[in-house]
Amino acid sequence: MMRAVQYSKYGGGVADLKHVEVPVPSPKKDEVLIKVETASINPIDWKLQEGVARPFLPRKFPHIPGTDVAGEVVQVGSEVQSFKVGENVVAVLGNGGALAEYAVANEGSTVSRPPEVSAREGAALPIAGLAAHQSLTQLAGLKLDGTGPEVNVLVTAASGGVGQYAVQLLKLANAHITATCGARNIDLVRSLGADEVLDYKTPDGVALKSPSGRKYDVIIHCAHNIPWSTFEANLTSKGKVVDTTPGFGTLMSVAFKKITFAKRQLIPLFTSPKKENLEFLVKLVKEGKLKPVIDSVHPLSKAEEAWAKSIDGHATGKILVEP
Repeated sequence: MMRAVQYSKYGGGVADLKHVEVPVPSPKKDEVLIKVETASINPIDWKLQEGVARPFLPRKFPHIPGTDVAGEVVQVGSEVQSFKVGENVVAVLGNGGALAEYAVANEGSTVSRPPEVSAREGAALPIAGLAAHQSLTQLAGLKLDGTGPEVNVLVTAASGGVGQYAVQLLKLANAHITATCGARNIDLVRSLGADEVLDYKTPDGVALKSPSGRKYDVIIHCAHNIPWSTFEANLTSKGKVVDTTPGFGTLMSVAFKKITFAKRQLIPLFTSPKKENLEFLVKLVKEGKLKPVIDSVHPLSKAEEAWAKSIDGHATGKILVEP
């Protein structure tokens, strides 16, 4: 048996998180069983509980939430080739299960964790790091080796889970980085590599105006409730906005821009757990080129505090849970 946290319906919020003892899951033939050292919470976890993907996800109730874990392989499925018992790994769980002492992960979404990368750093990477990486490379078309043309990029909510990685990864591209965040995090975001930082509550911050008067080729949008007109006023003629938290409104806007053949693009991000992308991020952490910012670490016995903190939306970096 193992300790876990689960919820049993849509819309129950923090109050519906229950501490339970359940059987340790068994890995299928292409899965590994991981003893969880650290898990991380992402906004999608509580959005699924709110019903954002109803009726498709979660696949069944009760549901143990969470997708990002770091830990040790304690059992491997019969067809698993890449891992053996005792190896340290980072994984993206396909069907939740992170808020527990043990979790099963598909071999294809699990990567090795070298000794230079701590369990906390590893668990902080997957969904937020992949969102930043895929926004910059696949959707914005930037090269993270400095070989591309110089671009002006804005990152909104740059001290949050995705934003902190976007700023750091942009340092590897040939980018001038403008960022928005709360006043208390301006120094942090500057230290991550932003060239200019706006307090999002000031008039220029609300207007997203670059202090050096630049128009943006790319906006990596990690905040909420910024109207398209504000983006449009700050974009170059062929500028792109990548929305890392697309809601219904975003999808309607995307459809409208396709119909009207607008030059400026709004692109929704749907993160996929690509193994090679996660390996790239782990390698950057190992080399000291990427440093996960940790907001707080909570014991599994107080997972609801971590859940509430994520819902509140003002974390600086990643919120972690440890059994």
